Amino acid sequence: MTDSSLPETFAPAQARYQVRFDFGSAGLRRLADADIIVWVDALPEAGSLPSLDEVAPTSAIILGALTTRSAVADWILRRQVDLGKRVSIALVAAGFEDGFASHDLLAAGAIIEALADRGIDFTSPEAAVAGAAYAGLRQASGHLFTASVVGQNVRRKLSLEPVKAAAQIDSQTEVVVLRESPIPVTAPAE
Repeated sequence: MTDSSLPETFAPAQARYQVRFDFGSAGLRRLADADIIVWVDALPEAGSLPSLDEVAPTSAIILGALTTRSAVADWILRRQVDLGKRVSIALVAAGFEDGFASHDLLAAGAIIEALADRGIDFTSPEAAVAGAAYAGLRQASGHLFTASVVGQNVRRKLSLEPVKAAAQIDSQTEVVVLRESPIPVTAPAE
């Protein structure tokens, strides 16, 4: 039995937070109005890029992973400075078959922790849980990547090497930008 008085989605509950978190394409739709969307697919060999049809046209969209956690946080901080305002950030874990995936949760949590280290820490409870999961399991992340369902699938289909590479914290410095958002130009004061 469902309560028809409940809203279909609970995205507005996270809207008041600067840093938000959700899973899969449904989560992307729920958080689609953020200034910056980070699609977190820590083992991209196992996942795919999201459909961006329902994302606000003004949203910047970047890819995130454990390998780029600091680079992503630095990119977001620079974007916030360039815009001259506090930006809303939605981290969306790709998930496995649009459901839970531990490696994507850990990678999103790593980025959330890196954002907090830079002073961007007004997080929703969902984002706080992801950040705490990473903080508590940081030392085991390599094992968790290789032992996860998706990690084992990638190992069987390809090899162990892509999984081990994906578990390396901050091993890459380039951020993949799927879509830039316009930076408003202000007229100089006269």
